[in-house]
Amino acid sequence: MSTRRGAACLVLALGVIGSGWLSAQQSRPAAPKGPGLGVPATPAEIAGADVSIPPDGSGLPPGSGTPAEGGTIYNAKCVACHGLNGAGVPADRLVGGHGTLKDATPVKTIGSYWPYATTLFDYIRRAMPYHEPHSLTDGEAYALTAYLLHLNGIIAADATMDATSLPKVQMPNRANFLPAYPPKPQVKKK
Repeated sequence: MSTRRGAACLVLALGVIGSGWLSAQQSRPAAPKGPGLGVPATPAEIAGADVSIPPDGSGLPPGSGTPAEGGTIYNAKCVACHGLNGAGVPADRLVGGHGTLKDATPVKTIGSYWPYATTLFDYIRRAMPYHEPHSLTDGEAYALTAYLLHLNGIIAADATMDATSLPKVQMPNRANFLPAYPPKPQVKKK
């Protein structure tokens, strides 16, 4: 008797699980023809992932941050990997390296190598902290950017970084980069 009851419960459970799986499959868009590698992303999914900021700063979000605010956030969320004041233990060094790019062992840091401050903001917002990417608010990303720019001697301690001020920051190594897509030459019409 208990074997029949157990079998009936098993059949019922498999039916419930199967119907739930079938329902979930029916609510998703059909997979494209081909190797079966997923389903098309929805516009909302694309918009949520499309957070890249180009060098000119277009698309920078609202918010702002100062070096002082960034120092507090850095000590709470970044120091374990990047060391005190961006010294780089155990992860990459973030500060210093000025004048070393022509040496046999250049020290490529934010202040010695990076061409755009907007790229720094973009990277921090998308990829940091390493164990929790996309977890910082826009204000935290601005503040961390301000802190690191200040540690590298690029902005003053009382500066505020936001969508207007960040693209105006002149990085020390900007002139040593060539544009990936140079502007097309202007052709005179006859």
